[in-house]
Amino acid sequence: MTDKEDKNGRSGIQVISRAAAILRVLKSSKSGMSLGQIAEKVELPRSTVQRITGALAAEKFVISDPEGRGLRLGPELSSLAGAARYNIVEHCRILLTELTQRTGETADLAVMRGAGMVFLDQVPGTHRLTTVSKVGEVFPLTTSANGRACLAELPEDVARKLIRNEWDRRGIDTDPEELMTTLARVRQTGLAYDLDEHTPGISGIGFAFRDWGGELHAISVPVPSTRLAETRKRTEEALLKTRHEIEKSFSRDTGQD
Repeated sequence: MTDKEDKNGRSGIQVISRAAAILRVLKSSKSGMSLGQIAEKVELPRSTVQRITGALAAEKFVISDPEGRGLRLGPELSSLAGAARYNIVEHCRILLTELTQRTGETADLAVMRGAGMVFLDQVPGTHRLTTVSKVGEVFPLTTSANGRACLAELPEDVARKLIRNEWDRRGIDTDPEELMTTLARVRQTGLAYDLDEHTPGISGIGFAFRDWGGELHAISVPVPSTRLAETRKRTEEALLKTRHEIEKSFSRDTGQD
């Protein structure tokens, strides 16, 4: 590789990094942002931001806000997000199937979406008595195994805010410290639990992971509480094995060792 090619390669990587930073800033904004506001957030010259956003606009990754409030994320990103959601389901389907085969229990895949966990896929268990949730159903963060697993992956201040917001909506006046202690245990063990706390008679165990774009997902196993004592150890071991396989597969896909 010549010096010129090496320089061009580094320059191209820098442009991609800067474009990603701009898109993340726009993602965090609830309304449009001006070039000056974006430049201030990403700490780049306004002229550089204008050049990069111009290229992003040509590909419909950003658009002008219809109310004249600057730039906002464009429709092409929604298409990519939809494709990514499909890919994560496809990526995890075989692992969910194997998890169900190991445990005999239902295996769920969910994604963290703002204030809740949205179910993306499910492989039903083989027992006569099984638990089933609909794809698209939304579970709370604080009382579900998959929600707690994702909360434990967040910075503590962010987790506290989400907990308080959920409890305020539900009219719960409780000190969050007990749940924060629970989340600390989740970080240590890698598994989160819901013991009859979301739905009476149903318990759950799960773990969280981040996909290629850093989005939080969770795989969980719901179990009729009457069967939990009998199956808990087997389910925990199977989930930890699945977690290891998930981490290994994402590491391989991103070219990490």
